[in-house]
Amino acid sequence: MPTTHAPHRTVRRRAHIPSPSPPPDSPDSFDAETISAGRSSPTAAMNRAVESEGVEDEGEFTEDELDDDDEGDELEDGEEDDDEEEDDNSITTAPLQAPSASLVGLKEIGNLASWTCSTAKPGNGIAQLRDLDTSQFWQSDGPQPHHINIHFAKRVKVNRVRMFLDFENDESYTPTKMVIMSGTGYHDLCEVAKLDLERPTGWIDVDLSGVHEDGELRTHLVQLRILANHQNGKDTHVRGLQVYAKEEMLSAPDDLPFSHPRMLEELEVR
Repeated sequence: MPTTHAPHRTVRRRAHIPSPSPPPDSPDSFDAETISAGRSSPTAAMNRAVESEGVEDEGEFTEDELDDDDEGDELEDGEEDDDEEEDDNSITTAPLQAPSASLVGLKEIGNLASWTCSTAKPGNGIAQLRDLDTSQFWQSDGPQPHHINIHFAKRVKVNRVRMFLDFENDESYTPTKMVIMSGTGYHDLCEVAKLDLERPTGWIDVDLSGVHEDGELRTHLVQLRILANHQNGKDTHVRGLQVYAKEEMLSAPDDLPFSHPRMLEELEVR
């Protein structure tokens, strides 16, 4: 009986071709164990080194640089202080009424009088003249001479007249020649003081205590008359006008058992 042979099967085997090994500097040349151990590749290490060097370079300053920065800050602070001083100096304020030692023992009696003037520009009348704010003023509006009348209902004893003039702001509106008149009415006014002024600025006191022998000017009417202005100006400015009298102290008679000021006021004949 013939022998039967099994058919031959050809088994093909794939040849194992080793993969090319990565260069030593390549990150793929490190195995998982190296990565898991926390060691990075040389490229990453170099990158981190460069970054750290950049941070260190940015954070480190030489002593010269620090000194330059301090000087720059001081200069900036000095410039700011100079700017603040310039701003403070550029602010202008209205002149304030300064206390005067010559007013000790005197009281202002202008509120007891009726005030009129020869002419006045709208918005610059007697109310502005009597205002304590010297940035406001009375301005005439007509031909010279200009005058202000202070008429008291009863006779008073005037010690001085006080006015505020400001040549720096008013210039040709500032009076240069003035007279003060006094009397019982407009029909018998007499000159009691004369003023020749040269660029006046501030409060001007006119002492009237030497007009009469007893040192007191007894009058019903006081008139301030302006005859001429600086630079031949037509109209005039007066920024304040006040009238003062002595402040008399009440004394109690010897035969009265009380001395309260309120009770003594009732003793005066009105």
